Amino acid sequence: MSESTPRVGRRRFLGAAVGAGVLAAGGYGIWDSLRADPRSAWRRGPHGALRPDPRRILDLPEGFSYRVLAQAGRVMSDGLRTPFRPDGMACFTLPGGALALLRNHENPPGVTPFGPWAERAPAPEAYDPSGMGGVSRLVLDPETFEVRSSNLVLAGTELNCAGGPSPWGWLSCEETFSPQHGYVFACDPEADTLAPPERISGYGRFLHEAAAVEPETSRCTLTEDRADGCVYRFFPDDPARPFQGRLHALAVRGRPRFDTSRGLSAGERLEIEWIPLDDPTPADDTLRHEAQRRGAAIVARGEGLAVDGTRGVVMTATIGGPQAAGQIFRIESAGDGGELVLLAQSTGRADFDMPDNVVVSPRGGVYFCEDGLGGNLLRGLDAEGHVFDFARNALSASELTGVSFSPDGRALFLNLQTDGLTLVVTGPFAV
Repeated sequence: MSESTPRVGRRRFLGAAVGAGVLAAGGYGIWDSLRADPRSAWRRGPHGALRPDPRRILDLPEGFSYRVLAQAGRVMSDGLRTPFRPDGMACFTLPGGALALLRNHENPPGVTPFGPWAERAPAPEAYDPSGMGGVSRLVLDPETFEVRSSNLVLAGTELNCAGGPSPWGWLSCEETFSPQHGYVFACDPEADTLAPPERISGYGRFLHEAAAVEPETSRCTLTEDRADGCVYRFFPDDPARPFQGRLHALAVRGRPRFDTSRGLSAGERLEIEWIPLDDPTPADDTLRHEAQRRGAAIVARGEGLAVDGTRGVVMTATIGGPQAAGQIFRIESAGDGGELVLLAQSTGRADFDMPDNVVVSPRGGVYFCEDGLGGNLLRGLDAEGHVFDFARNALSASELTGVSFSPDGRALFLNLQTDGLTLVVTGPFAV
């Protein structure tokens, strides 16, 4: 596969095809090792043990329940088809109090059955007529979380993977580097119809995964889903003009091209700096190479990002660590530098298996999705820093994606990606 070829793994693409056929904080600590036996009591966590779901969709602890909000392939309120492969998402409060859940769709180009158009031609607002990714919106009742309406917001993009919420709305990231693609797009949660694309060129052109904006400074951290990827940060010239500024790459001070996937222990802290980059939108997929020539650190598939209050940004490295099964970091800012802290790393797939999307709950706990080899879970960290199992995909081997909370913390949202399902989970959240 060439460097410019859109990267869709065989396992993920075949899983999506199966799904199409079915239609279906603040207070956590640092730990040095995790017990491998999944039956161990600590896995119960603050919510208790998982209970088998009689519907065989999502196993949850006692007292929690879920409801299916949307299913890929169904017609939305705007007459368009709900795209397949829902991925990263976030929930926003609209004027009047309703909630807007914005969802990415990680579809490759040209696969029309996965896209929104059905038998019609792509809309003129589509960024690229061949793009079958994009962003859809669910408007929810703030009390019951019932769906009031649904519509497409962004169309014509490719492999919209993760992204992140910001003071300006949803940031949707393309995990690709094909002609005219590989960017971040801003999406308005209030858009009740398909809108023209708003591309943020300053955030760079590379295999984007996630974005996390620190509201006080408007600085945006960005991950790159590559085994030899980098972590970037956009520094705006003025927080009031957040998309005008300069892109930088994370480096470990005094240790050029440091590989964060090797030789670290949980709890270890590394002093970091941010290296400015001259050309954030190169014609070829070379941004990470330029960054590493200047000393940038290597991160093994940086994926999920979430702002952690005033403590910094939590980040997952999906294949980092001694068993290539994942690491969880926090990037702590201090001036123009700060520290990179290794919170945890998996020493075996029973610890945790390839962490991906991550969120910090309004109660300060961390929840992260797995994109592992099957039997994927949504896991969390309690106040004592213990890993616990919160939910398990009981329907298929699909990864879980899009973990996010309602602004008041009463509801958790997530997707079963290749099954094409978006769920809301409610219950007595303690973390």
